[in-house]
Amino acid sequence: MKHSIRTAITAAILFLIPALAAAQKVTYDYDKSKNFAHVTTFTVKEGEPSHNPLVDQRIAAAITRTLTARGMRQVDHDPDVFIVPSLTAEMRKEYTAYNTGYWPYYGGYWGGYWGGGWGSTTVQERELQYDTVAIDMVDTKTGALIWRGKGVKRVHSHWKPDDVDKQVQKTVGKIMSHFPPGLAD
Repeated sequence: MKHSIRTAITAAILFLIPALAAAQKVTYDYDKSKNFAHVTTFTVKEGEPSHNPLVDQRIAAAITRTLTARGMRQVDHDPDVFIVPSLTAEMRKEYTAYNTGYWPYYGGYWGGYWGGGWGSTTVQERELQYDTVAIDMVDTKTGALIWRGKGVKRVHSHWKPDDVDKQVQKTVGKIMSHFPPGLAD
């Protein structure tokens, strides 16, 4: 019985770890004194250029689509807010350990213990790229930051342009799901 419970728990943990690792982290913050009901127009401003101008364009287009779908208007003159997106890349090391050993289990139906094992452990190191998309919303009258959302996502080198489009839209959508504040809180 204990052996089957341990096996089930181990299998569940091993199954959930990749899902948790793939989960995108999104954070946001805002000026609590700002009345966002009066924010109805925007202009997307170019932020600090990233390592990929094509992705910068996709991010700006995704923000525009998301905000206009929520009833905001993109204007050229006298907007309520400037939207300033930025993209940064970071390389992170990931280590994976593989054990080729054998860990015998001793015991009967009601219990037992894990015995000592033998074998070798191999550690693999990989460099993975993580991109951070930050979306700042700046009040045009005061120049103050009134809302900021950020999302961090692992980037795969084998992604095709269509894959990048989908990932950018998903990332921007997840970040912007927290705007206006109180909508999804």
